[in-house]
Amino acid sequence: MSKPVKEIIMRDYRDRLGDIEDVTVITLRGIDANSNNEIRSSLAAKDISVTIVRNKLFLNAFQGTSLTTLEPVLTGSSAVAYGGESVVEVAREIVALAKQHEQLELKGAILDGILFEGKAGVEALSKFPTRDEAIAQDVALILGPGSKLVGAIKGPGSGLAGIIKAIEEKLENGEEITKV
Repeated sequence: MSKPVKEIIMRDYRDRLGDIEDVTVITLRGIDANSNNEIRSSLAAKDISVTIVRNKLFLNAFQGTSLTTLEPVLTGSSAVAYGGESVVEVAREIVALAKQHEQLELKGAILDGILFEGKAGVEALSKFPTRDEAIAQDVALILGPGSKLVGAIKGPGSGLAGIIKAIEEKLENGEEITKV
């Protein structure tokens, strides 16, 4: 392959991925055309793209970025899946599709420069919370102690208010209040 053609391919990779630094690497080898279209369509419906890559050209195109961490998993036939809200969502979708299509090989994924290698790595990544889920968990952790404190402060006060209300009702009915 000539150098200008290689440059065109690398430019295409950079254009497609843009500034994305978190991707999942899979292999579609051995999957028939109908299944391949089914996989790509279901991913596209969730705004996830799949691009078949030439391993060395891909690494050269993203030299100096965190995507070069993928080098150990970029062997043989490779495709990168990216997009969606996060790479965790991409991993979840691909793990679900791998259960339907046994030939779909999970090679690895990268999140914040950390490589999740092999099928076990991608499955572990798919169990991580997405950004929105993580924010919700953080908010719950932050608000939890405050709500417990409010309950602790409010509890005795409401008990005292109940006693005062009972005394008031007894006095209104003309009953006598005995000392304890």
